Amino acid sequence: MIHRVDEARDLGPEPHLIGRGKYLKSTVYGGLDGIITTFAVVSGVAGASLEPKIILILGAANLFADGIAMAFGDFLSTKAENEFNLSERIREEQEVIHRPSHERNELINIYREKGLNETDSEALVGILEKYPDVMVDTMMVEELGILENNESPLRNAIATLASFVFFGSFPLSVYLISEFSLFEGVGDFLERGALLIACLITGITLFSLGAVKAKVTGQNRFRSGFEMLVIGGIAAAVAYGIGAFLDGAIPSS
Repeated sequence: MIHRVDEARDLGPEPHLIGRGKYLKSTVYGGLDGIITTFAVVSGVAGASLEPKIILILGAANLFADGIAMAFGDFLSTKAENEFNLSERIREEQEVIHRPSHERNELINIYREKGLNETDSEALVGILEKYPDVMVDTMMVEELGILENNESPLRNAIATLASFVFFGSFPLSVYLISEFSLFEGVGDFLERGALLIACLITGITLFSLGAVKAKVTGQNRFRSGFEMLVIGGIAAAVAYGIGAFLDGAIPSS
């Protein structure tokens, strides 16, 4: 069979997902934590047979308090990671300048361990030595295992907070509509089946969130969505069980 030399060019550019997935971690984990923790509160309070108004108050308080806490945590962790990466890069830059032979030997040994022969390892490192910045980039990855992404701590925090509040509001939406509905019949209907409807909405949202993550990461959408659904279901079931147990165990005043 004859292969064309320009066969690879006919395929067009490779469909990398770096741009779409830059803040994927913050969005997915923020949304997942938001919907699960809020639904856990809803399930726990519903299991204790408390009024819908209390469910709404506790759920909303948890939604914004936890969302802000997660956003601050994401901000600080991203900032710390960037600062650590920068300090390691500065150290590598100094070593490349002041200890070039040591760095050269380190990188040659790394490539030898990967399976390259001595001649090719020395030739490859010899090329990299001509470009100090590239040499430092290579040492960061090959020696330290650090892949610099320079994510913005503030944008990560905003993505986490927005995702947490947006997805976390879904389990509360039924109770919100039932409490403030302008139509009495609609409000009564929603209040009677609020927990069941909230379960359905939360389940669909969890599955959709998992499917969106899979679309960006290239994984199986059904499997990813199902995993999210199972995790959320377990958390909600535990919270509901604890609420029901405590409601029966603690005597009413």
